[in-house]
Amino acid sequence: MSDMDTQARGASQEQFRTYIKDFIAYDGAIRNLSSNTLRGYTTDLQAFADWTEREAVNPLTISHRELRSYLLDLTRAGYSERTINRHLSALRSLYKWLVREGAIQTNAMSAMASPKIPKTLPHVMSHAEVVRLFKTCEGTDVESVRDAAFLELLYASGARISEIANLSVADVDFTQRQLTLFGKGSKQRIVPLYSHALIAVKTYVETARPQLVAKASATLPVSHTLFISIRGNAMSAAALRKVFEKRIAQAGLDPTLTPHAMRHTFATVMLDGGADLRSVQELLGHESLSTTQIYTHISVSRLKEATKQAHPRG
Repeated sequence: MSDMDTQARGASQEQFRTYIKDFIAYDGAIRNLSSNTLRGYTTDLQAFADWTEREAVNPLTISHRELRSYLLDLTRAGYSERTINRHLSALRSLYKWLVREGAIQTNAMSAMASPKIPKTLPHVMSHAEVVRLFKTCEGTDVESVRDAAFLELLYASGARISEIANLSVADVDFTQRQLTLFGKGSKQRIVPLYSHALIAVKTYVETARPQLVAKASATLPVSHTLFISIRGNAMSAAALRKVFEKRIAQAGLDPTLTPHAMRHTFATVMLDGGADLRSVQELLGHESLSTTQIYTHISVSRLKEATKQAHPRG
């Protein structure tokens, strides 16, 4: 390969990395994607750019065959089908944007098929497990009161952990008995709350939260964030996840359970209780009904299991 070819490929590499930055900025400003999604896209796309540099591949004229080589390398590295699909999804979005911006003429990514992900039913907690989890927060100390409100709200709303972390005190409407959530793409939805959750949150807001806010540094403004740490700081999704994991351990439950299991449980309980699929879709903030339909399979599975256990010929 001539020095001219090497220089041209180097220029393409540099331009490609600039395009990645512009694409991420576009997704943040125009598509209003969450910070977590943008971080994931950035990491995956930078990894791809590093690969093209190592393999002496021009990312702006990459072929289908070269993309297959990248896919093979991801597989050899031991990535799961789900992780590989995430990488490919980021690349599809980027290359589609590059075509729209006129940066490239042909899009080899459009012909790339994603690996099939084995269909697995989400982990759903039983009512007994949920009760055991709540029992770990029966104390009257500020931490127990806060955690009880957090768990009740998680179970009552089916919210994502990131949505709970972004809540402000004003997002809980005690008069209308509802919660305002901001999901992916900052899309707003309103979820009704039952009495247990409202009482737990009201108790926390009126008694424990002021004590936690009082511990904040004098140099920092008082946060309007609903959930406050022991040190008086707004709690991130990661901090709330640690609280969940701690309470799961105290309850002696499966350590692989995550806050998302509460979301799955919420959806299943709603469908088992007679809620229609469209309503559950709205409550969960799913864009596609097909995403919500997996919970109908869980309900059918439960019915089959109940029949097997209860029927004399089961």
